[in-house]
Formats: sequence, structure tokens, C-alpha cells
Amino acid sequence: MDAIRYPIGSFTPHEEPTKEERQQFIGQIPAIVPTLRQIIMNLTPSELDASYREGGWSIRQIIHHLADNDMNAYLRFKRALTEDEPMASSYREDLWAELSDYSEVPIENSLTLLETLHFRFLILLKELKPEDFQRTMRTQVLGSITLDIALQRFVWHNRHHIAQITSISKREMRSLLEERRP
Repeated sequence: MDAIRYPIGSFTPHEEPTKEERQQFIGQIPAIVPTLRQIIMNLTPSELDASYREGGWSIRQIIHHLADNDMNAYLRFKRALTEDEPMASSYREDLWAELSDYSEVPIENSLTLLETLHFRFLILLKELKPEDFQRTMRTQVLGSITLDIALQRFVWHNRHHIAQITSISKREMRSLLEERRP
């Protein structure tokens, strides 16, 4: 079950990344939305509603969740840059996924939101000094974390959900091919 739920494994922070490693994390952000678009490009509406596991979210819910999560992460990041160790707000992502916008808003809206948000986040990240990444925020679950760790979690979280979507789309393709076999 863990391999299905966490296809890239659980998050493991790199406590003291070098400047080059940090740049590698930042460098992964521009590929997130194009990768999502590529994976879902030919999926039907019913395939967008397929879940990656029993009781798991659909592709549609994951994409809307990514937009919500990345907005929250961006705001937490900015607060940590402008306040002394702010308490990062949390939210009930499981309940948010059940709200009507997750089923009624076209996923293109969330993809466009992600593009715009990532554009702004990249501008912010590229201007930060190495010491800025040592600033901290507090979370209910993790306690105090640096912006270095927050950046890594941001990238891991997107890669994690992209891997889930990829597993769904591969499974759906196999199923489709099996149906077409004589």
C-alpha cells in the first residue's frame, strides 16, 4: 500500500543543501505544470475521475489539491521571510477535496493558477540569499522547519502527486489496451 500511496517514497529532507543542490530543487519547479499537462493531455473526463488507489483522490482532485497546497505553501514561505518563525496555517485537505470546486471547476483553471503561482514563486526564490533559506516557520506536525526544508517539501509534494497521476494514467492505458485486444 505504501508503494501505491507514496510512489516516490516518503519525504526525506536534505538538512543542509549546498547552493547548487538548492538550485536543483528550484530548477524542478518550472517543469511541474508542463509535466502535468503532458500526463493528462489525452485523458477523458471519466479517466480524470479515476483514483490512484481504493479510497484515494481522483486525478481531478489531485490537480485542484496541488493548486490549493501550492498557494498555501507560497504564503507560508512569504510569511517566514517577513515574520519571525510564524506558525504556518494548516488546512483539512481531505475536506477541501470534497468541496464543490474540486468537482465543478475545470482542471485548466487550477493548472493556470499553478503556472502563475510558480512564476511568482520562482521570481521570489531567485532573489533570495542563502541565509534567507535558514529562516524558519513552525508547523503543527513538523515543528520548526527552515525554508530550505519547506522548498524541498514543496518540490517533493508535487513530484509525489505527479507520480500518483502517472500511475493512474498508465493503469488506465493498460486497461484500454486490454479492452481493444481481440
